[in-house]
Amino acid sequence: MLAPEKWISMKVDESEIAGEIIKHFSRDLLENLEVDVAIVGGGPAGLTAARYVGRLGLKTCVFERNLHIGGGIWGGGILFPRIVVQEHAKRLLEEINVKFEKGERGYYVADSVETACKCAIGAIEAGAKIFVGLSVEDLLIREKRVGGVVINWKAVEAAKMHVDPIGIESKVVIDATGHEASLVRTLVEKTKVKLPTRSGGVEGEGPMWAEKGESEILKSTREVYPGLIVAGMAACTVFGSPRMGPIFGGMLLSGEKAARIAAKSSKRFKRH
Repeated sequence: MLAPEKWISMKVDESEIAGEIIKHFSRDLLENLEVDVAIVGGGPAGLTAARYVGRLGLKTCVFERNLHIGGGIWGGGILFPRIVVQEHAKRLLEEINVKFEKGERGYYVADSVETACKCAIGAIEAGAKIFVGLSVEDLLIREKRVGGVVINWKAVEAAKMHVDPIGIESKVVIDATGHEASLVRTLVEKTKVKLPTRSGGVEGEGPMWAEKGESEILKSTREVYPGLIVAGMAACTVFGSPRMGPIFGGMLLSGEKAARIAAKSSKRFKRH
């Protein structure tokens, strides 16, 4: 180890630092212009899906528009940084070594910060690449199948600057954008396609009812259009299920199911 006076006097060049950042990020972006699965939204469902898809050996990237991952995990309930999972779902967090305290009636309580961080680490260690600060504003659709996403910087979006986006090709896209279900809404708006819902459109999420939301979320996690899968709260919004609040078992299980569907759907993909 260098003595403090030695490393303090080492040369540090701003242009070289900038060069390293540009070089390495540009390389990562170039390497992910074509992927097997593009996941939009780095919340609990998206990160869980990324972990399981990555484990299957599929090239996977996550696009999160914020500068942080975790979605609704961080805030816990009313800014109390704790979340609840059920007995049948805690295995998904045990796999990434999240610690629990046992509550009443089969509930398990976990630290929000630990959960968000370990969900991200689990996805990364499975081989998924996570990009933050990037919004998905459109879909690539070829011959009645979603074949990728269209990205731009969130800062560009926020500033309402007219800057053209770029396309990322993928065999499958998972909409894990949460309450907005923004990718499915974009699909319906631009193609006028009928979804497999009661109305043929996005139903909109119902008022909070944790028990019903938890029971319906897996049924709603599905491929709603060739190449486009909904997971997590996006699935609830599309199919009209209630929101669940700070219980996360269904969100995690939804991500796991979305990964299985994505693996099957990717095999049907043919690049045009």
